[in-house]
Amino acid sequence: MEFKTLRNIENSFSQIRLYAFVFAVLCVGISGYAVWESYRFAELQRQKVYVLDNGKSLMLALAQDASINRPVEAREHVRRFHELFFTLAPDKNAIDNNMKRAFNLADKSAFDYYKDLAEKGYYNRIISGNVQQRLEVDSVVCDFETYPYAVKTYSKQFIIRSSNVTKRNLVTSCYLVNSVRSDNNPQGFNIEKFTVLENKDLEIIER
Repeated sequence: MEFKTLRNIENSFSQIRLYAFVFAVLCVGISGYAVWESYRFAELQRQKVYVLDNGKSLMLALAQDASINRPVEAREHVRRFHELFFTLAPDKNAIDNNMKRAFNLADKSAFDYYKDLAEKGYYNRIISGNVQQRLEVDSVVCDFETYPYAVKTYSKQFIIRSSNVTKRNLVTSCYLVNSVRSDNNPQGFNIEKFTVLENKDLEIIER
């Protein structure tokens, strides 16, 4: 009888140990799940931006990863540079202003190309001949697999005179490197090794 009692006590202790172990596992599991959910909730909150509208109402805006928009910003940077650099009016101040803004988006290679055209009297002929020059960018092809990013730009150039309009095909290449964002360079890129690959007449339209 005494042996049976001892055996029952031993079984009871075994059951208590089992229950304690199961309880400990459940506690660890619940604690781990709570920590994971808290971390996930914190990550979701970090992706949100709260904006005050004149200090009165609260609007919720989702924050996006800046890298998602980087290709779009790169193409816009190149497009803007070409529009500034190749859109010309028969006015020296207008040309100088456009060039100054374009040089903020590129390195010395763009200035060297401008200087070469200036020494050949290109801009003087634009002014004296009352010629308008307009650029339409067709496409900007960027290779984002390697850095610095290689870029090719395909566009149409229109040289507008009083007697005719010359349509030209313009193809350029350059490299894009990351730079500091500023008022003069909102996309935060800089153009390097700017080169004109092709600039030839397509047609002349009489007016």
